[in-house]
Amino acid sequence: MPLLAAPTITAGTLAALGQPVLPMDGGGMLRPWREADAASVVEAYADPHIQRWHVRRADSVAEAREWITLWRRTWQSETAGHWAVTADDGKTVLGRLALKAWDFFDGGAEVAYWTMPSARGAGVAARAVRAAARWALDEAGFQRLELEHSTANPASCRVAAKAGFEGEGLRRQAARHADGWHDMHRHAKVRQPGREHPSPAGSPECEGKGGL
Repeated sequence: MPLLAAPTITAGTLAALGQPVLPMDGGGMLRPWREADAASVVEAYADPHIQRWHVRRADSVAEAREWITLWRRTWQSETAGHWAVTADDGKTVLGRLALKAWDFFDGGAEVAYWTMPSARGAGVAARAVRAAARWALDEAGFQRLELEHSTANPASCRVAAKAGFEGEGLRRQAARHADGWHDMHRHAKVRQPGREHPSPAGSPECEGKGGL
């Protein structure tokens, strides 16, 4: 069945390009994961906040290495991009930024992130999301990025707003966490050359207690 519109991104384009290193405003960078980062991944997923919102843990360095191998392979399969968020030295892991669920026809992807406990409170997550969004929308050719978080996690709502993602509403009982089903607040940022969309400082869906 012939398509009546061309894909937003041509298949093979990003795999051929190779995964870039992305600088963050204010210092630090997003770079591809390395096997040497496995211990930092185990440390991160031992944190109760990361376990709560990402619903998984890493039980060993060997398991974390397997995750990193899978994260790296998704670039070649053009299904996702996973970056380590690091300090200027490129070694100290501050967090993770992922663009998942690539849809080349509609030009969409989903944003996910976490921040190491030691790096919280310095705006790392928002700066990482901004860096990835700039690349995805201005260079890679994506049209729309979506970001969702539990309504019990207002810290993630603040990250979305600071990164320029507008709130679009609520998806009721849309994600299962260890403590049950959560309503999810959706944000999005779209490519519109020459036009900026300021995001709200928050929204009623984001009220509550929680953290990244």
